[in-house]
Amino acid sequence: METVIILVFVIGYLAITLEHNIKIDKLIPALVMMAISWALISLGLDSFTQWFDSANHGLVEGYAGLEHESKMHLMEETLLHHLGKTSEILVFLLGAMTIVEIIDYFDGFSTIKSFIKTKKKSKILWIFAFLAFILSAIIDNLTATIVLISILQKIVKDRNVRIWFAGLIIIAANAGGAWSPIGDVTTTMLWIGKKVTTGHLIGYLLLPSLICMLVPTFIASFLPAFKGNLETEEAVEEKPKSRFSATMLYLGLGAIVFVPIFKTVTHLPPYVGMMLALGVVAIFAEIYSSAKFSLSNHDSEESDAHAHHSPVHASLSKIELPSILFFLGILMAVAALESLGILFGFASTLQESTPMLGTELHHEGVSDLVIILLGIGSAVIDNVPLVAASLGMFSEPLDNELWHFIAYSAGTGGSMLIIGSAAGVVAMGMEKIDFFWYFKKISWLALAGFLAGTLVFFWTRTLF
Repeated sequence: METVIILVFVIGYLAITLEHNIKIDKLIPALVMMAISWALISLGLDSFTQWFDSANHGLVEGYAGLEHESKMHLMEETLLHHLGKTSEILVFLLGAMTIVEIIDYFDGFSTIKSFIKTKKKSKILWIFAFLAFILSAIIDNLTATIVLISILQKIVKDRNVRIWFAGLIIIAANAGGAWSPIGDVTTTMLWIGKKVTTGHLIGYLLLPSLICMLVPTFIASFLPAFKGNLETEEAVEEKPKSRFSATMLYLGLGAIVFVPIFKTVTHLPPYVGMMLALGVVAIFAEIYSSAKFSLSNHDSEESDAHAHHSPVHASLSKIELPSILFFLGILMAVAALESLGILFGFASTLQESTPMLGTELHHEGVSDLVIILLGIGSAVIDNVPLVAASLGMFSEPLDNELWHFIAYSAGTGGSMLIIGSAAGVVAMGMEKIDFFWYFKKISWLALAGFLAGTLVFFWTRTLF
């Protein structure tokens, strides 16, 4: 039965990886894979010889000798445990996504566009690289990429030039997301899973992530694509932005940044702080929305219609629900493999068979090479299930450097292929970037940044 479950996971995983080829959204195989895996576990419960207790991070003693009812009870408890942990991540992401959409509702990100005055391509490259690096740490790399490419489309009219900028934005956004607990789904998973703390994550990864962004950007600034100035275009008339746009931008970003502080002070799960942040932002959104319509609408019927229109409801209707369902499916499918002890056994085999590099992490002999391969693998396979698998494979304590290296590798390694990260996939969709164009033009830059950051990480961890 274990072999069948692994086969279901492999087929589902392959369908996720090839979603653009088979024209099926990746959330579908993720949900099907999850449901079938747990159904097979339930049907074959008496045939399994071991069970992994995720709460205590160890195998259940004497599992094979338990009665069927006891095994069913254990399975239900395990399923509820994983659903609870997964839901913490999903509710957190829902809150963050809604805040970002509220900012966009008030055209808040147009404030960023007003900062860019230069026409020189190399300067614009550096501006966007630093914006992507900083913004992705606050509003996550996926959202930062969407925001910056939207701004880029208004500044750079030539698509052939714009896709070069988009490629470097992907690298910078992934690098920026790696050092923040709210910057990438994978770091959020590690943070909520009590594997890393905010202070140590920033301490370990800020410098490596910065180097991972700086090296490709520095090299790219000398390439022909970034020489000279942008062609002057006729001014395009845009809708006037809300007078509250800047206020909502700073309020929304400040609320998201407040979440790690709230967790540190109260020791409550991060999603509680995110819900508080969303509530505060929503209050101001409703107040500002009412003020905007009372000033702009003079017709009483139009005012009444707008009075019932909530910016929060509008923002909730625009969030990426398919992404939320995908995370639910993939995390619960990985949980099925973890519960059977498959990942636990795989970790032991991996640690025994992989040779050590010149430097070794200070924990039970897990090779640096394993984590580097995980980073490179995240360029081919989605980094969310890879990190989810690592949570079940390794049992190192809170803030062990293994978890920080995993956060860096999985977060930045995906930049090496355009399908390797959420930021890359959304940029591919927004700009219709060809897979092989990215592979030839951008991948080597991403690899250079990844390796440079890895070397800096090796040096940084000696300081802790």
